[in-house]
Amino acid sequence: MSVQGFVDIIQGPLAQYLAISKQIGGVVASHSDIVHKAFQAQLDYITLASQSRQPTQNEQIALLLPTSEQITAIQEFREKNRSSQFFNHLSAISESIPALGWVTVSPAPAPYVQELNNTGQFYTNRVLKEWKEKDKKHVDWVKAWVQALTELQAYVKQHHTTGLVWSGKSAPTGACAPPPPPGCPPPPPILADMPETADASNDRSALFAQINQGENITKGLKKVTAEMQTHKNPTLREGPAPFKAPQQTIKSVGAPIDKPPSFVRDGKKWLIEYQKGNQNLLVENAEMNNVVYLYKCTESTVIVKGKINSITLDSCKKTSVVFDSLVSSVEFINCQSVQMQVFGKVPTISIDKTDGCQVYLSEESLDVVLVSSKSSEMNVLVPKGNGDFTEFAVPEQYRTTVNPGGSGLTTIIVENKG
Repeated sequence: MSVQGFVDIIQGPLAQYLAISKQIGGVVASHSDIVHKAFQAQLDYITLASQSRQPTQNEQIALLLPTSEQITAIQEFREKNRSSQFFNHLSAISESIPALGWVTVSPAPAPYVQELNNTGQFYTNRVLKEWKEKDKKHVDWVKAWVQALTELQAYVKQHHTTGLVWSGKSAPTGACAPPPPPGCPPPPPILADMPETADASNDRSALFAQINQGENITKGLKKVTAEMQTHKNPTLREGPAPFKAPQQTIKSVGAPIDKPPSFVRDGKKWLIEYQKGNQNLLVENAEMNNVVYLYKCTESTVIVKGKINSITLDSCKKTSVVFDSLVSSVEFINCQSVQMQVFGKVPTISIDKTDGCQVYLSEESLDVVLVSSKSSEMNVLVPKGNGDFTEFAVPEQYRTTVNPGGSGLTTIIVENKG
């Protein structure tokens, strides 16, 4: 039943996702081929679990390798196609495909699948926003993928509530199983084959002669000094540190990819990626329909001259952006300790899954709309007019109650007075 339940997912919503991906074509279709391989690799793993005992950690590492390789390939494919018009499609899959790692999670793997599904929905929402008025295929594509992960969560909850069930008794076998351990060492040589060194009676005579030395038997012993005595040298009582065997860990799903820094202009897009400690990044001579996209930049500063369409900071840390004016918005996604300052106009500021964001506004931007979700430590600094700023914290805590009669909910901000 466990295996058949997973097959139903592959033949149901996943098959629909694959079919629509082929209709969209291009990188979306190519990406879906790798996704299909990842699910097939997991099917092989679940089938093995239904027939075998639970493997050792070393065996598990080898058995999970095919799935892990496909997940890595999915994420690397996204990285190679950042300039594609379907980048949000690729990101939706890449951010949520680690849900297949539920097989290593216990005691509650189903919530793990749900969490990864939610992570990908940030990008599926972008797909819906961009394509719902252009082409219905993309809306159906989103629904099929979200449904595949939703059914995966239900499957895990039903069949593997506390973790993957290994229901067999035999050792794991198959193409992906680790090689058997080396055979036993050869037996020791038989005593009969050893050369005779001396007669046993001679050995006993020599032994008794040593014992009969009397006081002379201790002449060859080394004298124990004070520093060798444990009661006079406490450090000797500590003993050697206990031996700890090196731990092997399963290859993490979706491991971060570190690449050389890049600063390129691709048509209307300015792509600034993997910058580290660079405080002199300058975007100038940009046009009003241009966008600036920062990805995985650390301890860097970007200055944007002139008026452009939008700026996005994705997975950046300790990075600042300073700009004149924007037509649309500035977005912070999955960032840590970031700052922005606007000298002109910015209509919207979006902060999502970000911890630590300082927003310096200008006089022209006091009518800005700030939208935040799943974020913390957000502060807006409003100019006083004398060069100083007044700092305001964006609320993070709310209190929700049910309206009388169950007609709805009422939510209010809970101010921190501490």
